[in-house]
Amino acid sequence: MAEFTTEQIRNLAVLGHTGSGKSSLLEALLFRAEAITLKGRVDKGTNHADFTAQEKSHRHSLEPSFLNLDYANHHINIIDTPGLPDFFGRALLPLPGVESVVLVIHAGVGIEAITKRAFEAARRQGKAVLIVINHIDGNESALAPLLQTIQAQFGQRCLPVNLPNVTGDGVVDCYLHCDPQAQTAFIGAECARDELVDTVLEEDELLMELYLEQGESLTPEQLHAPLETALRLGNLVPVCFTSAEKEIGISSLLEILIKLMPNPLEANPPQFVKGFGDNAKAVTVNQNPNEHVLAHVFRVAVDPFFGRMGVFRLYQGTINVGMKLYIGQGRKPFKVAHLIKLQGEKHIDVAQAIPGNIYAIAKVEELEIGVVLHDSHDEDDFHMPENALPQPIFGLAVSPKRRGDEQKLSEVLNKLVAEDPSLRVTRGEALGQTLLQGQGDLHLQIALEKAQTVFNVDMETNIPAVPYRETILAEAKSRYRHKKQSGGSGQFGEVELMVEPLARGQGFEFVSKVVGGSVPSQYIPAIEKGVREAMLAGGVGGFPMQDIKVTVLDGKHHSVDSKEIAFVMAGKRAFMEAVTSAQPVILEPVVDMQICVEQGYVGEITGDISASRGMVCGTQAQTNGMVEVSVEAPLANVADYSTRLKSMTGGEGQFSMSFSRYDVVPDRVQATLMR
Repeated sequence: MAEFTTEQIRNLAVLGHTGSGKSSLLEALLFRAEAITLKGRVDKGTNHADFTAQEKSHRHSLEPSFLNLDYANHHINIIDTPGLPDFFGRALLPLPGVESVVLVIHAGVGIEAITKRAFEAARRQGKAVLIVINHIDGNESALAPLLQTIQAQFGQRCLPVNLPNVTGDGVVDCYLHCDPQAQTAFIGAECARDELVDTVLEEDELLMELYLEQGESLTPEQLHAPLETALRLGNLVPVCFTSAEKEIGISSLLEILIKLMPNPLEANPPQFVKGFGDNAKAVTVNQNPNEHVLAHVFRVAVDPFFGRMGVFRLYQGTINVGMKLYIGQGRKPFKVAHLIKLQGEKHIDVAQAIPGNIYAIAKVEELEIGVVLHDSHDEDDFHMPENALPQPIFGLAVSPKRRGDEQKLSEVLNKLVAEDPSLRVTRGEALGQTLLQGQGDLHLQIALEKAQTVFNVDMETNIPAVPYRETILAEAKSRYRHKKQSGGSGQFGEVELMVEPLARGQGFEFVSKVVGGSVPSQYIPAIEKGVREAMLAGGVGGFPMQDIKVTVLDGKHHSVDSKEIAFVMAGKRAFMEAVTSAQPVILEPVVDMQICVEQGYVGEITGDISASRGMVCGTQAQTNGMVEVSVEAPLANVADYSTRLKSMTGGEGQFSMSFSRYDVVPDRVQATLMR
């Protein structure tokens, strides 16, 4: 592998709705850069990003895939991501490791549900965004309206850096090598460049003065610094046009990636923090190869033969094969036996890792997504903000088919969650029930399939369990004395507490206002433990409780008989008695849905949603003649929506679903859920 500096590196995550052509675009980029000798095809299962047996079988990207290419003395790391709505959580996993997001949109289809969510997630994490309109061949009439739609939804500063030519067999550069005389399909090249320059100059008043008052033309090199500022702040979103199938605009795209998108030193700095909670303080990372090592693991893969592999971004210092590193707060280092560059399914050994680049290490079982690798105990408490992933909204109760496989099942479920944190494993309300939760039917199906084919565990599944919760609507106080005497040392603990509702989504807050030593401080944690146990067990319906503040006001203790278990029991019973007087209610999960159907099905869709206690929030016509219907609905009433939508539309409709909030269930529903 050639040697590069940090400034010569570009790190990109490619996101977009399934069918937008992400994988085909990557094949074209790799082929043009001579990183591969033959382009693969998605429909034949030969593309380089989708190499697992599951991906070949399903003809879809199911996991983030790592590719790289060298072009014009630059090294570009490209991460392909799944485009199916159920796997949006997996698509977000690589974002902490990159500076830029390439958002691919199908020219003939337009903006879809994943397009919107991906753009919002990228900007929320401070990533520069480049929009690529793909499949421009055959969709010439849709391009101008699509650009207008992009600007309407994502901002007027989504500006083209190239445009299709009038014959449709190439693109015309509007920024780096702008030819005012070049003929484009729409908008003049010079007009497009002027708008780009005006936008960039808003970031640099001195350059703007030079441009306006002295009438000097400015080169892309002069505009580079303010352009990077505009990209970093989201004040500019470049748009370019390609046809991966016919290799139109591929060379132009490679040049844009190298000359416009930020290198690791130009992007928003990594958000490392030292310490936790109120003691957490931001840390400046200078990406100097001679400083202490700081690396962040953002992807983990578990293989039954090769063990656990972690993909990481090196932010500071230099890693050499043979050196020792620490994992988070771990006291025992591990030895770096191999440093790996991933090229699809190929593992390429390298001798050294430099800041700004992406690598992998294998056979280190302690690796988890989010951990920081470092070479000094000075960085034990360093970490990065947790990557915000969509909350699981579907659940299946799972159990092993073979008796005696309970421990093996638990281990495999943990491996699945280690690879994909948008999955979740919890203990269900029913005694002994294990729940596997995810983003949808397909998400869970793929996880169960992998458990069987890769880890050799077969599971029994039951119908999805709706994750109801409980809360209170009023304040209440209660006092409870736990007293037990059975010969010898007894048990004594008395607790007075108050419960109050918190705003929805605030979780749990525990406060002690005990004064005068009526309850010694060492027993306060025991009271909290009892309260938490009671909250987990639930009240009126047996569902976990949330959004409650508990304040310990007073109590009593006994110098001989008081002990931790007594205050656990007193706290639990006092809490439950207070809850019964605080208007307890059951909460249900409400989801946001985007349903995309042909115009003729809209009436049936909206009627079905209304019958499901849902609410239609709006409709929007798409450029391809489809209509997107935005909906809010209780999860309990749309858990089987995939089947219903297929029935209503003959299999033609599509939808995506994401968790919105918890709301109080109607009285008639609560009556059926109370135990």
